Amino acid sequence: MIHFESDYLEGAHPEIIRRLTETNMEQTVGYGEDAHCERARTLIAQACGVEAGAVHFLTGGTQTNATVIDAILRPWQGVVCAATGHINVHESGAVEASGHKVLALSDRDGRLTADQVRACHAAHWGDVTHEHMVQPGLVYISHPTENGELYAKADLAALKAVCDDTGMPLFIDGARLGYGLMAPGADLSLRDIAALCDVFYIGGTKVGALFGEAVVIVNPALRRDFRYMIKRHGAMLAKGRLLGVQFETLFEDGLYFRIAKHAVDQAMALRQAFLDKGIPLYADSLTNQQFPVLTRAQRAALAEKYVFSPWAKVDEERSAVRFCTSWATTPENLNALIGDIGRLP
Repeated sequence: MIHFESDYLEGAHPEIIRRLTETNMEQTVGYGEDAHCERARTLIAQACGVEAGAVHFLTGGTQTNATVIDAILRPWQGVVCAATGHINVHESGAVEASGHKVLALSDRDGRLTADQVRACHAAHWGDVTHEHMVQPGLVYISHPTENGELYAKADLAALKAVCDDTGMPLFIDGARLGYGLMAPGADLSLRDIAALCDVFYIGGTKVGALFGEAVVIVNPALRRDFRYMIKRHGAMLAKGRLLGVQFETLFEDGLYFRIAKHAVDQAMALRQAFLDKGIPLYADSLTNQQFPVLTRAQRAALAEKYVFSPWAKVDEERSAVRFCTSWATTPENLNALIGDIGRLP
């Protein structure tokens, strides 16, 4: 079987494995205070246009989302997100487990709008019983969204303006940020992301690393005691240098962006193959995730040779599924899939 169900099926990019092997016998201090983590912080800070002290390393996306959200919110506050947002549908209630309600807003394409956020804030404070309700205290989005859609720079600027007006920090989940930045037509750079939110993270787990996410706390007011919260959530890796070495490798010569572009280029070829066959797409994703709407017969035909993820039922006959490409997707596997798509009934 050839696997396309996710973008973290393989271990890690060979260059990361090489660097981990080379540094394996080094003796370093723990908990992210080693020279590799320090250099990785510096490289990421330079790429983002922030101070090195703004950067922290955690091991996984769910852990990162729960830790950041818990660090920002007061006990009576909740986090605003799209109904399809990752923290609402695919994290097993991790945010709620920390005591903070997810305040989900309906969405058509996975994106929150500035108007929605302003209306949510106004509805809470305009209700005379607001002291008996969960207070919206933070706005969460992901770029790309759960369905692979992208925010334009103007959209993000509008969201940030509303968040500033209402006093709710803006948090961007960047588990697949590299793919969003390298998508065709994308108008956001890493520095734009940093300039238009209060905190975000750069995902490594889904973009070539063995594991790891780099949190960038842009707003200085949110940085105090963040390491305490990392520790409290069990997210402070004793062998922290394993994170530092990986992000050092990803950011010292642009490897992060090159491998993200490789995955996106492969996905665009896959997208075109579905369109050429007349197969509609459930979401207009220009990232490494593609969501064709397949008939029962088409799903069964592809499932004989490929593994992909179920996504959403469209009607009794058709369902959307997800195919992911990654840094490790080979031309041979991609071309085989494209050929089989062309032979679908």
